Amino acid sequence: MNLNEEIRNRLSKFTEFGYEKQSNGTELFGKAPHIAPLAWLHNMYAGLTEDEISKLEEELETEIPKGYKEFLKVSNGLHIFNTTFCLDGLRVSYNRKNAITNRLPFCLLTTNIYERPRNAKKEHFFIGGYDSGDGSHLYIDKNDNKVYRCKTNNVKPLNEWNNLNEMILDEIDRLIEIHNENGMLKAKIKVTTPKSESSSEKKSFWEKLKGKFN
Repeated sequence: MNLNEEIRNRLSKFTEFGYEKQSNGTELFGKAPHIAPLAWLHNMYAGLTEDEISKLEEELETEIPKGYKEFLKVSNGLHIFNTTFCLDGLRVSYNRKNAITNRLPFCLLTTNIYERPRNAKKEHFFIGGYDSGDGSHLYIDKNDNKVYRCKTNNVKPLNEWNNLNEMILDEIDRLIEIHNENGMLKAKIKVTTPKSESSSEKKSFWEKLKGKFN
C-alpha cells in the first residue's frame, strides 16, 4: 500500500462513529462529542495541485522537500485525534463562518515564517506538530530528509525518524494505541507527545549514577 492507503486504512476504523466529506474535499472520520459538539477525531484534507504547491512555495520563499510535496498532493495536511498530531498545509481562507462546513489545515506559513525558532537553519522545513500537546514542532532537514521533533523555541531534536512516511505512520499507530476504541484517551495517559529520546538518555544517566551509590 502507498502512504495514502496506509493512512486511510488506519482511520477507516473510526468511520463507525461517523464519516463526512465536505464540499471542499475535506474528509472527517469519527465524531468526537467528548471533545466538542461539532468535533471530529480525524481530518484529512483534499490534496493540492502542482500550481497550488508552486504558489505555496512562492509564499514560503523556499522549496518544499520532495517527500512533503508528494504528501501534499494526496492530503493537504492532517489532524489526528483532533489536534493532538497535526501536519500543516495550504490554508486558503480564515473565514470563521466556513471553518466548520469547509475545514482547513493549519498553515505552513505559520511555523516556517511567523513562529520559526530563532536557531532554525534555512534547510529546516517545518511541517506541523502537537498543537494540543506540548506545542512541539516537527521539521524536515533537507540535508538528510529525516524528520525531527523539537521544542517551540529550539530546533535541538527531541526525536527523529528516518523519513516522512515512517514518522506519519509511526505517530498515527502510537496515538491509536494510547486511545480507546471510542477515540478517548486511555486512563492514566497524561502525555500524548512521543517520549523524548534525549529524556530517555538523561534518565538512563541518572539511573546509572544512582546505581553507583546503591
